[in-house]
Amino acid sequence: MPAIQAASSNHSQADDSSRSSSSRSCCITTTTADISARLAARRKPRFKSIRAEDMGLVTPAAVEEHSKKTFPGYSTEEMDILRERYTPEQMAALEAGEAAIDPADLTVQARLRRDPYRLPYLDDFSRVMPIVDKRPKNPAAPAAPDPKARFMTPEQNLADMLRWTQEMVPPELQHLLQSTTIDPQLPDEAEQRLRDLPPEEAERERAALQKSMAAAEEDRMKPLYEHFARVMPLESTRFFSERSALTDGNAASNSALAPGLGKKLRGVEGMYKPPIDPADEGKDDMGVYQDLKRRTGLSVANILNTNVKILVTRYVDNQTRLGKIRSLWVLAIAGNGNGRLGIGEAKSVEPAVAQLKAKLLAVQNLKPIRRYEDRTVFGKVKAKVGATIVQIASRPPGFGLRASHRLFEIFRAVGIHDIAAKMSRGRNPMNSVKACVEALQSQKDPNEIAIGRGKKLVDVRKVYYGGNVY
Repeated sequence: MPAIQAASSNHSQADDSSRSSSSRSCCITTTTADISARLAARRKPRFKSIRAEDMGLVTPAAVEEHSKKTFPGYSTEEMDILRERYTPEQMAALEAGEAAIDPADLTVQARLRRDPYRLPYLDDFSRVMPIVDKRPKNPAAPAAPDPKARFMTPEQNLADMLRWTQEMVPPELQHLLQSTTIDPQLPDEAEQRLRDLPPEEAERERAALQKSMAAAEEDRMKPLYEHFARVMPLESTRFFSERSALTDGNAASNSALAPGLGKKLRGVEGMYKPPIDPADEGKDDMGVYQDLKRRTGLSVANILNTNVKILVTRYVDNQTRLGKIRSLWVLAIAGNGNGRLGIGEAKSVEPAVAQLKAKLLAVQNLKPIRRYEDRTVFGKVKAKVGATIVQIASRPPGFGLRASHRLFEIFRAVGIHDIAAKMSRGRNPMNSVKACVEALQSQKDPNEIAIGRGKKLVDVRKVYYGGNVY
């Protein structure tokens, strides 16, 4: 009984101690959870930052010096030039704008753009540039079309063009369109003076007088000519594309067609010349064969006379993250019918591009092919590409071309007339074409074999038949 009591007392003490320890642990855990982690202290720089004011960069004297250097005001000469060009109202607005903007504010607050999207030219945006700017909308709605409007006659068109030419002349040059400033009595006085001279001297004097009068007139009209040379390229394009050809007083229209760009625009003329070679005789005005002509040295006429044929086409799919992209793969051959053969392959999403690239590559890869008597091959040749084996054997005159349709086109393009070809294994279209071309290019020259063996080669057919074996 005492043992049981002692054990029970021991158990009770252990339970009390465990409860007290658990309560202490709970208190400790709760206290620890309430405390947040300490944030890292802000890193202090090794050296103290120096203000721009302390360095003397933004002092009033430095700001004023930079403002005068970067944003100078108009000089007296420049103001005189501006007064000649602008009206008094425009000059007043210009002076008010200059007074409203302080150069010091531009120095402190403005920033010069150095990003890749900055404007590549300096412009005041006072004029519309048709190359880089959008076409301005018609401010006024077009009126109803005139039902009595008809196309102009040649006389009316000429009169309209004369009115348009006079409208282009600025007011300061209108006086040049008046009668000549040279004294109209001068030619009569000169004629009276020339009558007293000998005929030969009178003719020389008359020619010199006419030349001086023409030079004086040209000098007088030079500002007008320069003005027309400056504005005519763009204005002529606008005249032929936007001016009405009807007798409706050049009324506005609802046409959705944008005016086309002129051929002689200032700053663009002469920069983009079409690749037209006079030696091509107008056969390649689009410049399709210019690069090929430079690579191969062939003329456009020779390139066009080359027999080019597409033998194999197939569609291939490229799996991308946007889906399957289908492209066309093309295999083409080219031959001049006189012992030259080329092969080209290309792939593109556009079928026309793939076909053109394959044809151009085939012409570019033209290589010589050995032919016996310009009609067949030398002996028997064989080539293997993949699982396709092509065997070619020479045949006598008049035998013809006995081969599959793709090999038939290859032999006809290279200029072979008597041959036999067979494929004992696979008949894959691409491999069969490549194996046939490889077999033709891998022929051995009998002359080289004879030289290597140290023997003399004699063609019996040419000896007995005198070379006339056709």
